[in-house]
Amino acid sequence: MKRTRVLLSEASSLTAREFTTVLGRSGVEVEAVSSAGLPLVRFSRWCRRVHRAPAPSEDPEGYLHRVDALMATGDFDALLPTHEQAWLFAAGRDLLPHSRVAVATIDAFDQVQSKTAFATLLDTLGLPQPAWRRVQSAGDLEAVGFPVWVKTAFSTAGRGVARASDPEQARMLWRRFTAAAPAVPVMVQACAEGRYAQVQGLFDHGRLLAGAVSEQLAVGAGGSAAARLSVDHPHAIDAIRTLGGHLGWHGGLTLDYLHLNGHPSFIECNPRTIEPGNAAAAGVDLPTLTIALTRGGDLPEFPLLTRAGVRTRSTMAIALGAAEQRHTRRAILAALTASLRRIPPLQGSTEVLTPVLADPPSLIPFAIAVGTVLAGPARVASLAGATVEAYAVTPSALERVRPAR
Repeated sequence: MKRTRVLLSEASSLTAREFTTVLGRSGVEVEAVSSAGLPLVRFSRWCRRVHRAPAPSEDPEGYLHRVDALMATGDFDALLPTHEQAWLFAAGRDLLPHSRVAVATIDAFDQVQSKTAFATLLDTLGLPQPAWRRVQSAGDLEAVGFPVWVKTAFSTAGRGVARASDPEQARMLWRRFTAAAPAVPVMVQACAEGRYAQVQGLFDHGRLLAGAVSEQLAVGAGGSAAARLSVDHPHAIDAIRTLGGHLGWHGGLTLDYLHLNGHPSFIECNPRTIEPGNAAAAGVDLPTLTIALTRGGDLPEFPLLTRAGVRTRSTMAIALGAAEQRHTRRAILAALTASLRRIPPLQGSTEVLTPVLADPPSLIPFAIAVGTVLAGPARVASLAGATVEAYAVTPSALERVRPAR
């Protein structure tokens, strides 16, 4: 019997690496496209091959043509977007005639991909978020008080978000963001209270198929969740169900929030599935469900929800987070020790990023990344930056493939 084979939209992100682990353990054959020579996913026994393609931000047309040519071979059962290529696939759908992929319409993406558009939509739907204001003059920077988050409308991996403690800092960030991208809106948003968490949903044209909620246990680069605890937050599930239903969303959708006793205040939208390892460990295999959604297979009649209390960790991401936050070798070694020994709050956690015992080749990128930051903790910025460049999608790239309006 022929095994299921999928093509991942990129091979450098932590999400792509976790997709590979989840799918590989389920017996699915994984291949990927990448502009990088030796991307993270390449170092896995579950990855059959990485196909070279132009960088989606530099040559979006060339990237889409390469992806569609691969799908046209008939070798793949589904194309799975693991990062911002989901946005590009929605905009360039006409350039993918041979590609089966579960993504929402570009009109739906337009309402959530931009941070300012997403904040506007939350207000319209009455979903909770911290106070915010679009910045059109220096006076707007002080509209919600201090400290405040200054955000550019389009960014990835936390690179367009920074905290300002006073008006001078806010003005400096505003000038930096507008100088880098003059046409991109900037907003300020008040700081929310509580613990950082994420809710993920997988939708079939607005119907929620599965939901997963996890809380951050350890901080990775860019403030990401390098370790997670699955939790039961019904208010977060209700909110993502409302949002996805309103948009008629198709495919994966993720919301970041801070919460007090499970009551969320939403701060970010990632219109795709993010790092599915914890959800899979907690009983909801989002990558495999996405394959069924893409192929028109059997789908659950009622939403599948993760069980609470499951802990997972990504040791490499924990080390990179320690390098970014603490800037010392001692801090990196302490973080590694805590992760490998599963010191609380990581007790009972499962490795989902580089499971070396199950996937020995994953030791290679782990050793390279950890060795790099131990040699010089400040190198984490260049390491992360090079990775992001391989999968990022810019608004200008999107406009090159978007149908005329």
